[in-house]
Amino acid sequence: MKAAVYTRYGPPDVVQINDVEKPVPKDNQVLIKVRAAAINPLDWRLMKGRPYSLRILFGLRKPTIARPGRDVAGQVEAVGRNVTQFKPGDEVFGACGGAFASMHVLPSPHWSSSQIT
Repeated sequence: MKAAVYTRYGPPDVVQINDVEKPVPKDNQVLIKVRAAAINPLDWRLMKGRPYSLRILFGLRKPTIARPGRDVAGQVEAVGRNVTQFKPGDEVFGACGGAFASMHVLPSPHWSSSQIT
């Protein structure tokens, strides 16, 4: 699958689209097929590494979070065996880490009805 990845701080051209392994949901996780993701000020600040005080939390010399994106909307593709609240085909939206990818997994307890939280 495709995902946006960056390994150093800088302008938008530090972000690359790479092939990464498709995530597989564990027992308490939900796999979503990302339909839309929006960039917000947090994504931009983390990519730039500014203000520099952010680097204390997210990596001094290079980012510890290599997959940008927080705001996401999509469709449930698969669920773990302990997930009862969602089923494949459910439409969901909300916030998660690494939203700029074709697919993303999140723990089911973090979600509420038809919404990633």
